Amino acid sequence: MQGNVKAFRLKDDGEIPNNEKLPVIFYEGIFAENPQDIEPSFNQHGWTNSWSGGVYDYHHYHTNTHEVLGVQSGTAVALVGGEQGERLELKAGDVLVLPAGTGHKRLDQSPDFSVIGAYPDGKSPNLKERAPAVRAQSLSEIANVPVPETDPVFGTEGPLLEKWKAAAN
Repeated sequence: MQGNVKAFRLKDDGEIPNNEKLPVIFYEGIFAENPQDIEPSFNQHGWTNSWSGGVYDYHHYHTNTHEVLGVQSGTAVALVGGEQGERLELKAGDVLVLPAGTGHKRLDQSPDFSVIGAYPDGKSPNLKERAPAVRAQSLSEIANVPVPETDPVFGTEGPLLEKWKAAAN
């Protein structure tokens, strides 16, 4: 497996909490040669409760779990972190790990775009949208989501564990 790994932090924008403690990890092209290996890799490394489909076209986030998205086919443009966040050009073989609280939405996609999503230890994600009334509760829930034991791509080693365990300490 080869690819370019990028990590970046997103600030709370007042509407989308994001996760100021843990960076987003973007494995660019990590499964470019074998996108069919994405779901087996996630599942083998304990990121389960997997699904396939698209990404919602509105900002949403999960306060109770982290999420990994692997692009199985096609291309898309995603906005991560709220309206002032990072625009990412996604293509088959890319993997994006979103820490709990990270807002994300699809801006555009090719007709054949499909992702595989999964969660550490098979957690069932909640679905949150911009809601100031539940902000304090959301921030508390996000802070209590533990760093996973495994990287969805590399298992017991890898960039996610290096960057997240360092950030959590």
